[in-house]
Amino acid sequence: MQDLLPPPAVSSSDIRIPIHNDPSDHDNVTTEKHTPLLETNPSTRRSLAFWLILYFCFNLGLTLYNKGVLIHFPFPYTLTALHAFCGTIGGLILLKNGTFIPAKLTDTDNLALAAFSVLYTINIAVSNVSLHLVTVPFHQVVRAATPIFIILLSIFLFGTRSSNHKMVSLVPVMAGVGFATYGDYSYTTSGLLLTVLGTVLAAIKTIYTSILQSSPSPTSPQPRLNFVVPPRLQLHPLDLLTRMAPLAFIQCVVLASLTGELSRVRTWGLDEMTPVKAALLGVNGLIAFGLNIVSFTANRAAGPLSMTVAANVKQVLSVFCAVVLFKLTITPTNALGIVLTLTGGMWYAAVEYQEKRGRWRK
Repeated sequence: MQDLLPPPAVSSSDIRIPIHNDPSDHDNVTTEKHTPLLETNPSTRRSLAFWLILYFCFNLGLTLYNKGVLIHFPFPYTLTALHAFCGTIGGLILLKNGTFIPAKLTDTDNLALAAFSVLYTINIAVSNVSLHLVTVPFHQVVRAATPIFIILLSIFLFGTRSSNHKMVSLVPVMAGVGFATYGDYSYTTSGLLLTVLGTVLAAIKTIYTSILQSSPSPTSPQPRLNFVVPPRLQLHPLDLLTRMAPLAFIQCVVLASLTGELSRVRTWGLDEMTPVKAALLGVNGLIAFGLNIVSFTANRAAGPLSMTVAANVKQVLSVFCAVVLFKLTITPTNALGIVLTLTGGMWYAAVEYQEKRGRWRK
C-alpha cells in the first residue's frame, strides 16, 4: 500500500492554507504532531506535481466514467452515496491495517467536521439541482469562476490575497472554459442563482478542506470570523476521508429518500440490475475512493486555488475526450477554448512554482 499511495511533498509552505501575506513566513511553520499517513523519509517523498497529475487523471477518469454510468443509472444522490460508502469501507480497512493513525480530536473538533460534512452534501445537492435548471455549458462556465470566489473568500475570511501574477494567469483559464463549452447558454433565474450558489459552496469547501488538513501556527493567516472557519486539525487525507465518508453517506441517503430517488432505485434494481451492472457500479465506487484519497492529499499539498485551476483544465479536457471517444463535433471556438485553458493552466503552474521558490513577491 505504501508504494501505491506515496505521501505528498510536504514542505513548510504546504501544510497550511496557501494564502500568505509574505512568502518569508514559510520558514517558521510548524510540522504535524501526529503520526503522518504513509510516512517515509524525505528522499522518497513524491513531488507536488505527482499529486496534481494523479488528481487530474482520477478526476478526468471518474468524470467520463460517471457520464457513462449515469446514462444507465440515473440516480445521482444514490451514486454519490455509493461513493461515500466505498470511502467508508476503504478508510476503515486501511485504519484497521494500520495504514494511518487517526488524530485525537475534541468534541468541538468533531462538531466542526460534522458541519463540514453538511457543507459537502449540500454542495452536491445544489449542483445536481442546478443542472436540471440550466444547460451543461452554462453550468460549466459559471463553475469556471470558482477561482474568483476563492480569492474573494480569502480576502473576506483572512484579509489576504493572491499575487497579481496568479490573478492574471486565471483570465485565460476562465475564458477558455467559456469558449470550450460554447453552446446553448439558456437558463432560468432560479437556475442561475443555484448555479452561482453551488460555485460559492464549492469554493468554500475547497478552502475548508485545506484548513482542516493544515497545522496551527503563529504565522498562519488568522480568520476574521472564527465561528465560520473550521479549526486547523492537522488531519491527514485518509483520516479526514474516513471521518467524512460515513456522514456523507447518511446525508446522501436521506437526500435520496426525501427526493423519492430511493423508491426509483428499488424499482430499477428489480427490473434492470444484472451482475455486470453491479460490477460496473462497484468499480465506479472504487475509482471514487481513489479520487477522494488523491483529492484530499493534493489539496493539502497544493492548496485550494491550485486545485480549482486543475479542475478547470480537467473540465476542458473532458470536452476534448468526449469528442474523441464519442465522435462529437468540435468547432474552432471550442478548440480555441481548449488551447486557452491549457495555456492558462500551464501559466498558473509556472507562477505557482516561481512563488514557492520565492522569486516573485506577493
